[in-house]
Amino acid sequence: MSAKHPIIAVTGSSGAGTTTTSETFRKMFNMMKVQAAWVEGDSFHRFTRPEMDVAIRKAKEQGKHISYFGPEANDFPALEEFFKEYGEKGEGKVRRYLHTFDEAVPYNQMPGTFTPCKNCQKTATCFSMRGFMVL
Repeated sequence: MSAKHPIIAVTGSSGAGTTTTSETFRKMFNMMKVQAAWVEGDSFHRFTRPEMDVAIRKAKEQGKHISYFGPEANDFPALEEFFKEYGEKGEGKVRRYLHTFDEAVPYNQMPGTFTPCKNCQKTATCFSMRGFMVL
């Protein structure tokens, strides 16, 4: 891990406490005046929700299984590249997966889609990622 651009990853399946742990980090960082960049693991899904529904149906027709948590449904090379670039330069391209209407409306998009990619905060002191990765 980079000492200049540290990364904190909070991982676990649903109900494991990732949200609570991430919120604790947010509060600590706020108290310490640490400016953190935040990204969720869902940002590295390969498919939108409708595309994933199609991929699941196609896999099932072929007698296969596809999961939201495996390599078929996630862009692990992009995640690896992001970690590398952030660790070296303190920056990287990220997008946000919009789960709900409340999250999607400000972007004038539908739930289950991604925002356009943007550069994460160059001014961040550290980077925190919430999500669960199968590597």
